[in-house]
Amino acid sequence: MRFMRCCLGFQIGDENDAAFAVDTSAVTFGPGAINEVGHDIRALGARRIALFTDVRLAGLSFVNDARNALLQAGCDVAVYDRVLVEPTDVSFREAAAFARDGKFDGYVSVGGGSVMDTCKAALLFATYPAEINDYVTPPLGRGLAVPGSLPVHIACPTTTGTGSECTGIAIFDDTQHKAKTGIASRWLRPSRAIVDPNATRTLPASVVAASGFDVISHALESYTARPFGSRTRPTNPAARPMSQGANPWSDIGCVKALELAGKYFLRAVKDAADYEAREAMAWAATLAGIAFGNAGVHIPHAMSYAVAGLRHSFRMPEYPQDKPLVPHGVAVIVNAPAVFRAFGSTNPDRHLECAKLLGADIRGAWRDDAGDLLAGQVCRMMQSAAMPNGIGAVGYLTEDIEALTAGTMAQTRLIANAPKSVDDKLVISLFRSAISYW
Repeated sequence: MRFMRCCLGFQIGDENDAAFAVDTSAVTFGPGAINEVGHDIRALGARRIALFTDVRLAGLSFVNDARNALLQAGCDVAVYDRVLVEPTDVSFREAAAFARDGKFDGYVSVGGGSVMDTCKAALLFATYPAEINDYVTPPLGRGLAVPGSLPVHIACPTTTGTGSECTGIAIFDDTQHKAKTGIASRWLRPSRAIVDPNATRTLPASVVAASGFDVISHALESYTARPFGSRTRPTNPAARPMSQGANPWSDIGCVKALELAGKYFLRAVKDAADYEAREAMAWAATLAGIAFGNAGVHIPHAMSYAVAGLRHSFRMPEYPQDKPLVPHGVAVIVNAPAVFRAFGSTNPDRHLECAKLLGADIRGAWRDDAGDLLAGQVCRMMQSAAMPNGIGAVGYLTEDIEALTAGTMAQTRLIANAPKSVDDKLVISLFRSAISYW
């Protein structure tokens, strides 16, 4: 491909897209901000409100604060607290039925990514009834476009990780195909995000670690994704993908999120009373969410959906123990070192910069060392945060790699965003490298 033009340092091919889009939710950030949710949703014209959360959070003060703020603003509130830690197509349908029957004109989600994603799906299917897989990315779904605008949704995260409050993505377990997949549309992006770092003060260390690694991987993957200018020019602006690749806007959020994570992540994990660190990670999560909502992630996340969705017996400490569960951030980070080691040559300067931002000493490093240096730094952080040592530590064996590869290759939206061509052979080698790291 001949590169003939540049846009803010990004090379643009003759037939490629020379523009990038900036989409984001309006964001309110700061301690106590949850108390503004009633004012904000009334200002957006809604009064009959569905408040989405889960049963573990429903009894906590943070959810009660949100409900009281809505009531004080004159809202009629119905609470839905049956969200699963890992939503499924079945739980999405149940939530959609609640949304449809309630005839709500506004939605508030208070919780982690599962709560926010379930709320997105519920309001989507209540507004535009369809089969769950109609809107799912192929090959697991039909990939139909969301027809149009959706009701008001204010998303209030309680973990420092998923960034779902700033993205148009809803992830779930497809029980028919036994795979994780998702729905992606700009219309799903919440109307507003209220990020109150007070919600993170009671989080246990393992939840801060898992969600924090999701932040780190969002930023790493978005910053090292294929450049937006390498994509074919769309036939019309509406055809430009939401995961458009690394671009000048997403770069800003990625770099700052990694800088914050390099300084505060381990502090936030190790000391629940370190409110400065937990507040900083809440801001890093917001920045990384805005970034990957406009750039997209790639192979570590594609691999994670297989790791979380297939057979395993892993139970993460301080998470619900009633059934096996690989939390999303864990499912992502156990693959990340293998991917960045293998992909370092795609953009050595960016991989070296990422390693430095996370705290690695890159003095005297060669560009050929980029992948190893970044992978090594991620591994050191994993060890310090008591993360599982690769996919082997969450229950997978070499004989599972074929099934894991098939589950990964089904994630076409993410694979298309990788900085180089990805096939079965490459993914098999990545999973082999991800069995263990130390």
